[in-house]
Amino acid sequence: MLRQALLAASRSGGARRLVETAPFSGDVVRRFVAGETIDDAMRVTGALTGEGLLVSLDVLGEDTHDKDRAEANVSHYVELLDRLWAEGFGGRAEVSLKLSAIGQTFDEDLALENAQRVCAAARASSTTVTLDMEEHTTVDSTLGIVHELRRDYPDVGAVVQAYLRRAEEHCAELAYEGSRVRLCKGAYAAPAAVAFTDKEEVDRSYVRCMKVLMAGKGYPMLATHDPRLIQIAGALSVLDERDDDSFEYQMLYGIRPQEQRRLAAEGAHVRVYVAYGREWYQYFMRRLAERPANLRFFMRSLAGRA
Repeated sequence: MLRQALLAASRSGGARRLVETAPFSGDVVRRFVAGETIDDAMRVTGALTGEGLLVSLDVLGEDTHDKDRAEANVSHYVELLDRLWAEGFGGRAEVSLKLSAIGQTFDEDLALENAQRVCAAARASSTTVTLDMEEHTTVDSTLGIVHELRRDYPDVGAVVQAYLRRAEEHCAELAYEGSRVRLCKGAYAAPAAVAFTDKEEVDRSYVRCMKVLMAGKGYPMLATHDPRLIQIAGALSVLDERDDDSFEYQMLYGIRPQEQRRLAAEGAHVRVYVAYGREWYQYFMRRLAERPANLRFFMRSLAGRA
């Protein structure tokens, strides 16, 4: 119930104004959001890669409803990728791209064209793009665009959300040679007809999906902070005889940083998902919804600073 309430609040203008104007909330937001500018993104990328971690950068600003805004988001990504190349991060930092930020909401063909431009810029910067998965209603559209992009850019990453009932099916379809697949639990509201709503059901689905990906020929990107799932992933890597460089763990910026460093120190590939930008509210609320501990941290911080 709490998760659903927070996800509903992520789309509420009143809740947004309350959080954005709350005293000292900015200090708490910065735990999960790297900043607002490309300079902020470069600073955090430098710090993380300096510790042996990989990075995926997400420019916040989803649910775009006009062509001009979509164009501005594409231009921002191109500038970001140019900076990654110029500062020598091309081999250790990629970008994550939400199709709703570049036109999917109102023109799927435009979104594909814009995604192709971002992929071309990524290739020129010696890095890659992963297409984030968003609302359950966009899954088929997003996977269709992934398949189109992979005709020219086979290294484009796809995302599967384990809370969706078709997740295992999608993993089986994507577990082929050269296919990069991020497996996450899912952070959007969805009806029970298409998604598991019980946490244990979601966890079991995650394990089933992980087994498919780790036994397949692709490159699994296991996005989880759950110690049990990380332990299972390690066991599967042994069972399926996977080298450390044949898969990676992914975690969010600001969540379990010590675990990120522990895994990297043991030789695992660990990528930190780093979001930045002025449109941080929806992303921040989804982070609170994912784990009650995040909400408790937020409330304690506000109370302690007031």
